[in-house]
Amino acid sequence: MFAIIKTGGKQYRVKQGDVVSVEKIQGDQGHSLKFDHVIMCGQEDNIIVGKPTVEGAWVEAEILDQKRDDKIIIFKKIRRHYYRRKNGHRQYKTVVRIKDIHQTASI
Repeated sequence: MFAIIKTGGKQYRVKQGDVVSVEKIQGDQGHSLKFDHVIMCGQEDNIIVGKPTVEGAWVEAEILDQKRDDKIIIFKKIRRHYYRRKNGHRQYKTVVRIKDIHQTASI
């Protein structure tokens, strides 16, 4: 069984046991999470698409780690005007393991 969840403005296709790195979510290592915003869920042939979300479906996850992503370099330049700006940015990430996908509606 798989599910497509939305968190942090992005969508992730997950199944039980997957380890996913998502946008920062408050919580300590070992705490449980519940993703309510399930857009689609089902198995290979039987799929339920939400309008906009699937009623009675949620994904249970566990926080594995709080970390920062790799550095992204932002470089701006305007030719022949001696304008150069260089910045860097490291996004905060939360690593979660999908424990279970719950669904009350039948497929």
